[in-house]
Amino acid sequence: MRGRPMARVKYYRALNRALHEEMARDDRVILLGEDVGASGGIFAQTRGLYETFGPARVRDTPIAENGFVSAAVGAAMTGLRPVVEVGFEDFLTCCMDPLVNQAAKLRYMLGGQVSVPMLLYTFGGGGVNAGPQHSQSLAAWFAHVPGLKVVMPATPRDVLGLVKSGIRDDNPVLCLLSKKLIGSTGEVTGEGDDTLVPLGAADIARQGRDATLVALGQMRAPALAAADLLAAGGIDVEVIDPRSASPLDMVCIAASVRRTGRLAVVQEAHAPCSLAAEIVAAIAEAGIALRATPRRITPPFAPSPFAPQLERAFLPDAERIASTLRDMVAA
Repeated sequence: MRGRPMARVKYYRALNRALHEEMARDDRVILLGEDVGASGGIFAQTRGLYETFGPARVRDTPIAENGFVSAAVGAAMTGLRPVVEVGFEDFLTCCMDPLVNQAAKLRYMLGGQVSVPMLLYTFGGGGVNAGPQHSQSLAAWFAHVPGLKVVMPATPRDVLGLVKSGIRDDNPVLCLLSKKLIGSTGEVTGEGDDTLVPLGAADIARQGRDATLVALGQMRAPALAAADLLAAGGIDVEVIDPRSASPLDMVCIAASVRRTGRLAVVQEAHAPCSLAAEIVAAIAEAGIALRATPRRITPPFAPSPFAPQLERAFLPDAERIASTLRDMVAA
């Protein structure tokens, strides 16, 4: 990035730019979803696409996720490169069959005679008092499925780069965006720069020597805030943002843990059968010597509450993360 002009943009604007650039680059790219057309999307994330590319390539759909995701799978198999919006991550449960049983498996079942170049993006996670049916983080469900790639961008640059890379990939890619981060800002390269972020490559968001803190999705920001709190007390924490849940960059994570000897993973998903559990298990299987017991920092195993004060207590925050790391280093 050195020497290139940078601009500060909002998270949702990075998504809008990625869609504009990829639709302009390749006329096989189409967009399907609820309210993605003339209205410009529920967060203004598709504003201007309908006017630029027209109704043949930007299609509003009925509230029927299973139907329009199935249509996108068929379109991908027959030569298009569909992008699909599902408004909220929780509603992916309505289209598990086309995603898990069709998109993920057809290339394998048909011996490579077809590919399914489809990107599906959606908005999930907590922190906006949306309650138990609109606040879930389901990345681990989909990371469990061979044939699906799953990304979790936490910065505008990663939204831009991962969405563009996902659209160009010849496999189905699921992009799990954060509702809480919609209005957040960050630096990206200027218009005209073809920013790509490789799928499956973690980002070392902060270097450190005393402990490795893996932060999934929107937990990147509180993890970095916790690292600042700890630095004031002389504890130097390395923060890793995996960016991809599948493929998961265990090479980067393991290299960091070998240096630091300590591991904590923070996520907004529940602990059982989670990505945090997978990361801890992989480190254990690699036989990496640890100086402290690894920790998973997660919400309690309960539905997300509506009440703002309860949700604040429910989700990991910077102070809770910092307290866990202090205990680890002192052990």
